[in-house]
Amino acid sequence: MKWDGEWDITQEVFRDMGASFAVVIVLIYFLLVAWFHSFFTPIIMMLPIPLALAGVIPGHLISGVFFTATSMIGFIALAGIMVRNSVLLIDFIEARLHQEMELVDAVIESGAVRFRPIALTAGTLIVGAVVILFDPIFSGLAVSLLFGALVSTVLTLFVVPLFYYLFKVRFGHIEQHGVSRE
Repeated sequence: MKWDGEWDITQEVFRDMGASFAVVIVLIYFLLVAWFHSFFTPIIMMLPIPLALAGVIPGHLISGVFFTATSMIGFIALAGIMVRNSVLLIDFIEARLHQEMELVDAVIESGAVRFRPIALTAGTLIVGAVVILFDPIFSGLAVSLLFGALVSTVLTLFVVPLFYYLFKVRFGHIEQHGVSRE
């Protein structure tokens, strides 16, 4: 039994969840490194994680809901979903590059072809969040999921392919027909 104040308990919860989130980020990174055999591609895939904050923080301000432990849980869940969307985009690009498609064409096609599954994932997440939006305990979770998914999905569809393209062009990993030398 704890007799600490509410603020002390809140600080402990956020500290523990922050530490857990850091561990999860490292595990996701190494899983992606093992899958894609690259140390830099996973960094690009993880760009949507901070992009989600561009929706989560303003979403809490707009809705007037405090950022709570359930909000943090929503942000952590959102991180995994947004990385999945990046994996869909980059995996598609790399598959097209192995078919000897030009990099620019592969990047553009990835956004066009993978838009539907990414939008459907975000849409189902948003619909599910709306259901719990007015619950006094889980409203923070709903706001994080709803606004975070909305903003980071839109940004992910543009930022991830753009950064992947810039990375490939900048570091000279392009051969004549867009096939990676890795």
